[in-house]
Amino acid sequence: MRTERIVRFHFRSLGASRARRRVVVVGAGPVGLTLAIDLRLKGIDVTLVDEDDTVSTGSRAICWAKRSLEIFDRLGVAEPIVARGITWNTGRVFHRDRQVYEFNLQAEAGHAFPAFVNLQQYHVEEALVERAMAVGVEILWKHRLAGLDLREQPTLAIETPDGACTIEADWVLACDGAKSQVRRLMGLDFKGQVFEDRFLIADVHMEADFPTERWFWFDPPFHPGGSALLHRQADDIWRIDLQLGRDADPAEERRPERVIQRLRAMLGPDRAFELDWVSVYTFQCRRLDRFRHDRVVFLGDAAHQVSPFGARGGNSGIQDADNLAWKLALVLKGEAPERLLDSYDAERGPAADENILNSTRSTDFITPKTEASRRFRDAALSLAGDHAFARSLINSGRLSVASVYAGSPLNTADVDVFSGGPRAGSAATDAPDGKIWLLPRLGGSGFTLLRFGPGLDGPVRTVEAPADGIAAARYDACAGTAYLIRPDQHVAARWRQPSRAGIEAALARATGRTA
Repeated sequence: MRTERIVRFHFRSLGASRARRRVVVVGAGPVGLTLAIDLRLKGIDVTLVDEDDTVSTGSRAICWAKRSLEIFDRLGVAEPIVARGITWNTGRVFHRDRQVYEFNLQAEAGHAFPAFVNLQQYHVEEALVERAMAVGVEILWKHRLAGLDLREQPTLAIETPDGACTIEADWVLACDGAKSQVRRLMGLDFKGQVFEDRFLIADVHMEADFPTERWFWFDPPFHPGGSALLHRQADDIWRIDLQLGRDADPAEERRPERVIQRLRAMLGPDRAFELDWVSVYTFQCRRLDRFRHDRVVFLGDAAHQVSPFGARGGNSGIQDADNLAWKLALVLKGEAPERLLDSYDAERGPAADENILNSTRSTDFITPKTEASRRFRDAALSLAGDHAFARSLINSGRLSVASVYAGSPLNTADVDVFSGGPRAGSAATDAPDGKIWLLPRLGGSGFTLLRFGPGLDGPVRTVEAPADGIAAARYDACAGTAYLIRPDQHVAARWRQPSRAGIEAALARATGRTA
């Protein structure tokens, strides 16, 4: 087993037994770091506390979707992640010893980011920590949350190497993962489904000439009766997942000798490799009833959990942070009423339900529980090689895409006819705009009116794009078309020929000032 690379950060004491902070983020994983950076860039002072002083061990989350990369780009951290990561758009599905079909997640040209970049979570966390420190986030390592008093205002009891201290906060944002201490201290529990199937994760260091693609096998010859997944990562690390079954002994399956035996069957007897990290896991598809509890808000795995199939866990958490940051910033600046934060539940709750549904369906297809469902799966796999209709029935993990907040109370419904383009609640679409990209010009610290060709200037910052070309086609735009874009780059409203009164009404609705 290779020696785990550990990066440690400097412990700094608060220097006081009692301190006050405006916003405290609990948990310095990808979600907490993303949220803290976003708030700080919007002018909000943020304190981030974490019980550890290292980045995560093992690769854990590895697949960062296009929407997450766009969010990272807005926060100024996409470049090192993309530069170090492995870019891929293509996947292949195999049944036993034959390829069933392949797919391209981004066949269309003219996008700044690929469908996915694979990069170990610890590398992503390092890039986020560096950015957080650069923008002025206060990070308190080795500060373990031991108690939480919510009787008057959130008060956190913290244990540190220098002793105990207390932090009074206006807001507590819980990003502390699946075993959330905040959730435990508040006595909150998940509702949903627990799966008993066990899977092996192995991070393997090897030099291999396999294509940079996602390969998924059903019932492969090297692992009969199970499934297998192969992904390339940075630093010649390969992620291999093997389905073990619900009766597998986790301790036995984690033994290096046992893992190597399984990998030899998959990779061949002559392949040179070293184990980098091994874990045996089960998973849950569950969520809290509510993500906001007055001045405490839950994000990421602290709020909802899904299976790893489809890369929906880490990416949905990044979208949680993207959704909450601009709303909380407006509230703290006095530019929006506190009820705007209720829309976090209204938008991210259905997004979690969608992720849970997709994850549950993936799991049921990969691990059929009845003979009838197994026969259906095998029939779909047998037909898919020659019949396109059967490919839509195969589910090896519906891969993460940007959530659409179709039922959001912040949306303004179309009054004009559109045959395409992102509707209200959708993430804005990127496109080449001359020598630059369109998306980085949208959102950020405030609302943006995206206008195609000359026309009305709104009560917010206006960005003009050509009324023809790729951007206009992707937005179903003609001269005069305009989109109101939220700070998180989601569409709030759109018009063929907007009026100032219409824009102001949509802006009031999108900031929670009117229903």
